[in-house]
Amino acid sequence: MSAANPNRNEQFRALFEPRAIVVAGASSHPGKFGFVTLHNVLSQGYAGGVFATNRDGGTILGIDTVASIDDLPADAPIDLVFVCTPAAANIELLRACTRRGIKAAFVTSAGYGEAGDAGRVAERELVDLANELGILLAGPNGQGVVSTPARLCAQIVAPYPPAGTIGVASQSGNFVSSFLNYSVQTGIGISRAVSAGNAAMITVPDYLDFYADDPETTVGLAYVEGIADGRAFYDRIRTVADRMPLVLLKGGATAGGQRAAASHTGALASDDRVFDGMCRQAGAIRAATVEEAFEAAATFATQPLPKGPNVAVMTTAGGWGVVTADAITASRQLQLAKMPTDLLAEIDTKLPPRWSRNNPIDLAGGETRDTIPEVMAMVAGHDAIDAVVYLGLGIQSNQARLMREGRFYPGDGLERIVDYHERQDARFAEAAAEISISTGKPILTATELAVAFPDNAGPRAVRDNGRLCYASSNRAVTALGHLYRYAQFRARRGRA
Repeated sequence: MSAANPNRNEQFRALFEPRAIVVAGASSHPGKFGFVTLHNVLSQGYAGGVFATNRDGGTILGIDTVASIDDLPADAPIDLVFVCTPAAANIELLRACTRRGIKAAFVTSAGYGEAGDAGRVAERELVDLANELGILLAGPNGQGVVSTPARLCAQIVAPYPPAGTIGVASQSGNFVSSFLNYSVQTGIGISRAVSAGNAAMITVPDYLDFYADDPETTVGLAYVEGIADGRAFYDRIRTVADRMPLVLLKGGATAGGQRAAASHTGALASDDRVFDGMCRQAGAIRAATVEEAFEAAATFATQPLPKGPNVAVMTTAGGWGVVTADAITASRQLQLAKMPTDLLAEIDTKLPPRWSRNNPIDLAGGETRDTIPEVMAMVAGHDAIDAVVYLGLGIQSNQARLMREGRFYPGDGLERIVDYHERQDARFAEAAAEISISTGKPILTATELAVAFPDNAGPRAVRDNGRLCYASSNRAVTALGHLYRYAQFRARRGRA
């Protein structure tokens, strides 16, 4: 994108990495957007200059406000204005911003395209003026922008996510919040996130196009409600998916959802089956739910692509393996790997004779201090295996928790076994990450303890090693299926 439109690239840099920001319409009332935005910008370590306007002047959160944009210090290198003023004030506000050399504006103001005919006229006027002035206009009716490389939290709501490589763009601010909340919960970080609002000038594909060339971003994650020009949308997401994995969540798949989308952001309905086919052809991953969308993006951000469909399941309990085998078979893309005789013989040296001698690999209670890492290395290192799903992490630490919370602790030797159990689970999680890196193959760890008891030593160590711990094997298989589908797309494009 930068080669085709260097000015637009400079504008996006002003939005995501401004040298200084001004909050227009800052408020001294803690319940108003103008206060919350200023607070959030100041609270997360943003190192650039921070300024604010308020008609009545005064000091807010230690910032001496000025009455208007024209009153800002002449030598302040302000790149971004965050607009919390009423819609009626925004035309003159943009003109003032141009006089100060401001390159990007994020507009939270409502009352535009989502508000009927008069709002659509006002929105068109605002966009026309922004184009005339050479200002990038994000929104209106947007929630905010987050950029962890700049420690920028310019938004009207929480949270602020950990740093990572997922770039989020959404027509709904609430879904930005959802994705950021999942980021906080899982530890899988975000690079950039923006609520496109009505997307009057800058659309979701525009943001994704920027992310695809952004060195801080490795995967795109987007929510869309409606598409005005299906062919143009397809062309854009196809070029994005050529450069990075792209996960899409779409609202308005039903008639009821389409009516809700029209009232929410004024989005136009699109045929859901056509959208689904368009995603497949373009190489984009379409997710059915917000959880699936985030987990797919998190998997792309943290796991290597599989070279084939053959999956091995390692489990400490037989039932989990059976259900996971069902999920793999039902996926239609993945397949349960056939266990070659040389691999069976190698595993025989580590497990008791009663082990399953099949896939899923039921460890049959034969785990000792080194068994799981050793068997995992054998399995992942074999040419017949393209990916591993590992089940049962955290069982020992769950028992340790029961001991720690019981009336016999400390004493009776419980301290020693509790510590041993927790160290073992942490070691198994570390081994999964290390073996995945050394073999270049995805190893996905799944346990309900990821949500039932996230402080369990197993799931905690998965997070500490920069990986996602899936709440069920079904969700891990779904994410792995997306990984393989994208790997196939890249292979067809000659990019494997």
